[in-house]
Amino acid sequence: MPSDTKVPAAIGMNIANLRILRLALATSLSMLFSQIINWPLSFMAPVFTMLILALPLPALSLKKGVTFVLVLVVCCYAGLALLPFILNQRMVGIGLLTLALFHSFYFTARGGSPVLGAFATIGLAITTSIGTVSIDAVLGVLQGLSMGAVVGIAFVWIGHAILPDSSARVENAQPAAVKPESKKPDPAAARRSAWRSLLIVMPVIIWFLMSSASASYAAVMIKVATMGQQAGLDQTRQAGRSLLYSTLIGGVGAVIGWQVLSIWPSLLMYTLLIGLCGLIIGPRIFAGQGLHKNGATWSYGFLTIIVVLAPAVLDGQAGSSADAAFWSRLNMFVLATLYAIGAVFIFDTLWPSKQEDPE
Repeated sequence: MPSDTKVPAAIGMNIANLRILRLALATSLSMLFSQIINWPLSFMAPVFTMLILALPLPALSLKKGVTFVLVLVVCCYAGLALLPFILNQRMVGIGLLTLALFHSFYFTARGGSPVLGAFATIGLAITTSIGTVSIDAVLGVLQGLSMGAVVGIAFVWIGHAILPDSSARVENAQPAAVKPESKKPDPAAARRSAWRSLLIVMPVIIWFLMSSASASYAAVMIKVATMGQQAGLDQTRQAGRSLLYSTLIGGVGAVIGWQVLSIWPSLLMYTLLIGLCGLIIGPRIFAGQGLHKNGATWSYGFLTIIVVLAPAVLDGQAGSSADAAFWSRLNMFVLATLYAIGAVFIFDTLWPSKQEDPE
């Protein structure tokens, strides 16, 4: 019998639905695996899986997967190298950290990979924030982040192996229109965007550098670091809405998930909840051949659900006051978001863009 007779019976969904299902499946499986192994910062594995699968990208090549891991590891060790300056020559250390973060935002603003930019920002922010409190803690964080990146990318590959793009239905059988090659942003506009992202992230990092509790709030630093990447939108209202809505989406989702888990605390329920979130949020991320017009906002909302919910679940496993820690983290997320929105509006007032808001 011809081997292609089974193809129509496989997956007759369009590419958007395929990506939604792959996002939900791979992220939930990554969460399940990370909770079973339970290394430090194990919840970073599904975060990395989600960050990559929430983009309309083809399957990662081995070279790109290794590059993502190396960027994260190099940025983590770069943050580690900055610690002697931050601890002994604080102004010099903060200046070097500011320069490194600016270039991570500038890289994305100039059209670089948003995943690479997010990995770089997360590595620098978490390593320096926690390293000022405890060297032993930051070494554990380095190991946890590195392992999380490896496992996260492995589940990206698993997701593509289970649900490859080739199994999607070819719609209308029409040749795709040739899109004009997108131009890279103007260097001046990219620098402005990078400075705005830096204004969001850097004051929060400095606050954590001065705080003795930064090791307990790694999840908050992840959210703040990704908010810097998220704020690289051209319009003030767009950036403000995106920051607000993503935190609102993530906060409401995390609260609902937390209440469900308080009724039925099981790993199976936890995994199913993450998968369900992917299925509910996925249609707001993908549309047609690419992203939904509000796809970035909803993908950061999904990330917020994971980084609010996952540390609280780990707190519960450790026997600490998980409920109090959950609400404390959520409050810090809200405060960080409100600060970020205010920072965007102040920055755009003092340094207005050449392009006016559409509304």
